This record gives sequence, C-alpha cells and structure tokens, in this order.
Amino acid sequence: MAYRDGEPVTIYTVAERAGVSIATVSRVLQGSRPASAETRSKVLRAAAELDYVPLRAGRALPANRHEAHGLVLPELSGPYYSAVLMGYESAAAHYGQSVVVVVTANRSDMRRTVRDLTARVDGLVIAQSTLPDAAVATIRRKIPTVLLAREPVRGCPTVTAENVHAATELARHLLDHGRQRLVFVGDPHGSPDVRRRYAGFRAALEERGMTEAAPPIPAILDERYAADVAAELRRLGSRVDAAVCANDELALGLMVMLNAQGVRVPHDLALTGWDDIMTARYMGLSTVRQPMHELGRLAATHLHRLVNDPALADRPDPEPLPSRVVLRGSCGCHWDRTTAVRGKDSPP
Repeated sequence: MAYRDGEPVTIYTVAERAGVSIATVSRVLQGSRPASAETRSKVLRAAAELDYVPLRAGRALPANRHEAHGLVLPELSGPYYSAVLMGYESAAAHYGQSVVVVVTANRSDMRRTVRDLTARVDGLVIAQSTLPDAAVATIRRKIPTVLLAREPVRGCPTVTAENVHAATELARHLLDHGRQRLVFVGDPHGSPDVRRRYAGFRAALEERGMTEAAPPIPAILDERYAADVAAELRRLGSRVDAAVCANDELALGLMVMLNAQGVRVPHDLALTGWDDIMTARYMGLSTVRQPMHELGRLAATHLHRLVNDPALADRPDPEPLPSRVVLRGSCGCHWDRTTAVRGKDSPP
C-alpha cells in the first residue's frame, strides 16, 4: 500500500493528481473501456508517481471495492454521537470514502441489517454494545472490522478513550474539596465506557479507605431522566453530598432540576459530568473532556488502513485517546462565567 504524507493513497488521490474523475481512473486501470491517449497517459503517470499501481505487475483496482465505510451506532441523538459522526466523516472524506450509517435503536433484526450492510461497504466500524460479540466475530471474518468504545473482540482493532484514570482524578478532586458522601449516577452495566468510569470512581474512594454513599443510580444518560435522578437524590437526602454523573446531558438536566427544588449546586450538592459538551462550559459544570471528534477520526483512519492492509488486525490496539478533567464551579471551584466566552475555558 502506497502512502503520501503519511496517509494511504486512494483512487481519489490518483484522480486528483491526474485531474480526472475516479470513474476515469477506474476505467483506465482496469481497461474496462477505452480512453483517449492523453487521458490514459495522465492517469498512468499519476498512478506511477504515487506508486498506486505497480505497472510492471499489471495490477488493477479490485473490482469489488465500494470506496465506502459502514458505521454502526446505537443512536444519533445527543452531542456525543454528533461529534463522533462529524469526526468520522471528516476523516473518511479525507480518504475519499463515503459513509453508510446504520442506527440500531428500534430495529428488530439488527444482525440481518448489518449483514446486508457488509455487501455495500469495504469495512465496518461497530460502536459500543450495538451487536453481541459472537455476531461481531462472525462479521470480522467476512469484512475488515474496527470496534469503537466497546470491549475488545479477537481480531478486531479497538478504538477507545481513556476513562478510568480521569474518573479517579475527578473523584479525588471532590474528596479534596471535603466531600465525603459520593454517589455515581449511571448504569455500569450499560456500556464499557460507563463501567470504566465507575471503576475509576471507586478506585478513588478505595484509595482513601472510603465507600460510596449509595449504590450507583442506574439512570439512562439523557436529560429527560434527570427528574428521576433528582427524586432519588431527594430520597437519599443528607446521605449524599456529591453526585458523579456518567455524562454531561444527564448532569446538566439534573442541575436544572435541583435548582428548581431549591438545592444549591455546589453548596448543597457537588455535581460533575463527562464529555465537556458546549453547554457545560456556560453552565459551570465540572466534567471530563472526552475527545469525541477525535474518536470518530481515529476509527475512520484505522478502518481505512485495515481495509488496505488486513495484517493490521493482528497488531496491538491503538492507545486510548487521553481524556482530561475540566474544573468549573459545580464541584466547588472558583469559576468565572466569562471564561467560556473569552475562549479561556480549559483543563487545569
């Protein structure tokens, strides 16, 4: 596989160099239809300069290539999936690949849907727990497959963001503020990311010889469920003085609900989130900045390289992308509301 500036050379790269369409490049290299001598010369010269096709070997473009990726997501609502998708599409466009997105929510026969998708794309990225491991293992034997933010499956490179260390650091910070009765908000069984965040949360408590104030509140990570969490916190009362939420959407919804009930954040209850979506910056929510856009880009880049070099499946997974704690007012830190407006809102 040839590379230019560290990136794989594709049919789009050759077409750009030759000043012709990708269809023309395909016709010239496969010899499927006649082309003018001038056009043929441009394409062959560009391909040779880019080392795309070893002319002496007479190698042509694979006839079954689609120049397309498949991306399987649980849903598209919310800022997390929007950012991941934007990152993915930006990288795919760089490589000249189109993206076919399948959303698993409300589908009765997901396995069949994905099986049909494999006939239309060159590789798949499967995010979170959208398919069981057995189904993933079957798919990866048919088509290059990369996993995103889920537990590893043998033979599938896995792209993740760091969760445990950042969650430990965030919980330590709350303890350093004098908070003693912490509760985790989110279902550790719901996704690998939330499970790892909960593990980091517990690690911080165990370091200090402490235990959580109550079992995790297993809320769906959506602002619509903030009222349910607020009700549970009201039931727990003084047993809890800090809530560590598994994402920002839920934390921000909870902040609004608590304020409406006369609970002052952070005076009565410290509150944190995860992701660092835009609204968190203006609401003063302490959180963890997760590289959502970069996750999408890395997944697309890794799949593109895997499609062109299947041996990459046997190499170690990419290192988890770093996540960073961002401290604002909801944890008890001093916070200047104008920092987000002035573009100075950044991790410590």
